[in-house]
Amino acid sequence: MSPDLWMLVVFGACLFLGMPVAFALGLGGAAGIVTGLSPDMLATLGTNTYNSVAKYPLIAIPLFILTGLIFERAGVAASLVNLAQSLIGRRYGGLTLVAVLVCLIMGGMSGSGPADAAAVAMVMLPSMTKAGYPRPFSASLIAAASSTAILIPPSIALILYSVMIPGLDLRALFAAGLFPGLLAGASLLIPAYFLSKRNGWEAPDAEPDAERLSVKESFIKAIPALLAPIIILGGLRSGLFTPTEAAVVAVTYGLFIGAFIYRLLTLSSLLSLFNEAVKISGIVLLIISLAGIFAWAGTTLGTFTRLADVILSISDNSLTLLLLVMLLVLFAGMLLDAISIYLILTPILVPLMTHFEWNPIWFGILLAMNIAIGQFTPPVAINLMVTTKVANIRLEQTFGWALLFMVTMFSALLLVMFFPQIALWLPQYLGYSIT
Repeated sequence: MSPDLWMLVVFGACLFLGMPVAFALGLGGAAGIVTGLSPDMLATLGTNTYNSVAKYPLIAIPLFILTGLIFERAGVAASLVNLAQSLIGRRYGGLTLVAVLVCLIMGGMSGSGPADAAAVAMVMLPSMTKAGYPRPFSASLIAAASSTAILIPPSIALILYSVMIPGLDLRALFAAGLFPGLLAGASLLIPAYFLSKRNGWEAPDAEPDAERLSVKESFIKAIPALLAPIIILGGLRSGLFTPTEAAVVAVTYGLFIGAFIYRLLTLSSLLSLFNEAVKISGIVLLIISLAGIFAWAGTTLGTFTRLADVILSISDNSLTLLLLVMLLVLFAGMLLDAISIYLILTPILVPLMTHFEWNPIWFGILLAMNIAIGQFTPPVAINLMVTTKVANIRLEQTFGWALLFMVTMFSALLLVMFFPQIALWLPQYLGYSIT
């Protein structure tokens, strides 16, 4: 058996046995080194793991993870929900619009889908259930909407993608994700509205005497939350700070409004929050570091190049191969987390991107949209696991609704695929490099 096969077989076997992705990547890479190079080359393991995480932009990842946890527990979601409800009022599909809007805004603060899913679900699920929405539907919608956090800047996954593609402008990547993220969110509202109207969920005349929240009062309370994405994205656009410095600003601002404005963050809750952020960041960085072994082995052995050649041999048509790649990434998204997918597939897909001269910014957004769909598509569906836990229902109860939202969001992906300017117009307008 060739070293390429040894590396892939060991990696696949480790995943099949239930081993964490980080260790599966490390062992797969080590198997490739031993069988294809020399056991002496195992001495490079330490260097490869260190070089994988010793990159300045990656500092933003643990900081944005901390930001997501802070905004989740600082009362931000509740204030945004109250504002959206006061503006929209009671109408068919009104609460679904509220849920999607809040998920989009929260995504512009944390860049973390699971954190947004937890925060929005805890606030929205009781209201949606009272209005007549089935809990499996509500849990599926919030899980799907929160997956747009991978597209709405700042995005942890896009930070990693920019590190893996040399010379890519992260600001351009952030800007490119905005309209596709909004499009993905809008695609969820179309079936939600028609289902609400057909089934009589949240009928406008069901509670004619229900008190409507004051727009002025809810807006004033939501101002600190609304300023968060403005400060983060405005600072990036103006050049006031880099994406990594933006993460520091986001943490500082989140701590300030949580402790002194909404007053929900106490010293004891902060210690718990920091502890959780350290654990999550450690897992993410461990995956990145051990994936460095897999990436180095695959590059040195030529495994990734040969895999790309195999894919190219299927067809010489750019559109056909792009659709195949999208289906491959979609399948991977159903089984693995976003970080792992980028680390495993990007080295294989870069030669294809180069061969067909696909724009790296546009291609990165397509990958992100695909991975977003995977975050709420079973069997793994991390966002769906979060929302079903909050809703206290079984995961299998949501499969039908999740499939519906998967189809609608994939239609948004196809629009971005056939009309690249949906992603590329904004970074071009802002003057960022998109090549």
